[in-house]
Amino acid sequence: MTEEIGPDLHALVFDVFGTVVDWRNGVIREVSSFAREHGLNGIDPAAFADMWRSHYVPSMLEVRSGRRPFTRLDVLHRENLEKTLATFDVSVSSVPAAALHELNLAWHRLDPWPDSVAGLTQLKARYIIAPLSNGNIRLMLDMAKRSGLPWDAILGAETAGAYKPSPEAYLRTAEILDLQPDQICMVAAHNSDLAAARRCGMRTAFITRTTEHGPTQTTDLAPEENWDVVATDMLDLAQKLHPIQDQTTAVKVK
Repeated sequence: MTEEIGPDLHALVFDVFGTVVDWRNGVIREVSSFAREHGLNGIDPAAFADMWRSHYVPSMLEVRSGRRPFTRLDVLHRENLEKTLATFDVSVSSVPAAALHELNLAWHRLDPWPDSVAGLTQLKARYIIAPLSNGNIRLMLDMAKRSGLPWDAILGAETAGAYKPSPEAYLRTAEILDLQPDQICMVAAHNSDLAAARRCGMRTAFITRTTEHGPTQTTDLAPEENWDVVATDMLDLAQKLHPIQDQTTAVKVK
């Protein structure tokens, strides 16, 4: 089946961790340097990165459930870092506070996938592009400055005061952009993110990132619904949306 992407599409908003940037290899790199510098030979950087990330959703669930006030992701990441260190039998007090702070900033220094900057630049020529991420604003700013991500706006989770997949994260972003949800396309490598965006009225584009979680990834290997667009990477997405030039004609995209 095909879906129509019409001429009233004005903005693309992007999941960032896993869709635009390669979080896992970036964190592995930073953990490797940290462990080497502090003589922590018992740390497997890949296992550490995966463990640290495993706390991501549960920590945000505390906020989404209302059991905890909205808390920036940097704070949640630091708390999750301390839990992960404990799992690897590393006492927080045994590592200088400045070193822990610097390691927590690993999430600010993630590298984009090879196609991300070029693809976003092409898309920016035609649409408003912005992150719709659970990352906080300073995190998104640092990442963009370091890697040259050409966002038109930085919409961290603080702007919505909510974490995906809560509806408020999508609907408040549309409100901030002064657009109707159906004038926005959510771009993500995660089927659950797209499903939540679709429930809020946004259009959807799936980007395939089959190595986000490493070589043994088992999730999000393929689209699980009939998303409006399915692309192999950001350049492919730009190519598939490029025909939308005639503002009177809708274009069908597989």
